[in-house]
Amino acid sequence: MDTRPRTPHGTGDPVPVLTVRPLDGCHGVRAAGEIVLATHPVWERVLEQAVREGGGVYHLELSGVTFADVAGAGALAAAAERLGDGRWFVVRRPPPTLRRVLEMFWPDLPTIEVSMS
Repeated sequence: MDTRPRTPHGTGDPVPVLTVRPLDGCHGVRAAGEIVLATHPVWERVLEQAVREGGGVYHLELSGVTFADVAGAGALAAAAERLGDGRWFVVRRPPPTLRRVLEMFWPDLPTIEVSMS
């Protein structure tokens, strides 16, 4: 039985969710769920906090993210462009959609490293 919240309009479609929690042992967060229009505010807050926090490497563990739309990838790229010198994101185990969009639109962005391990 699906016990996720339903839309207020009674369509029965589950409401997309994105949960984020700090990573143990390194600077960054673990995210799970979907990066879509309904969850963009959460995603954008995470990225803005990462830009403000400082430090060299900021890890985004995304193995629990099932889908990321183009706007979510664009928010990641925009945040990466705002990182200062010597800083970058390590995006660990992103969903295939995010990996493909980054490769297609931002293939040479030096402040994003995609890791499949």
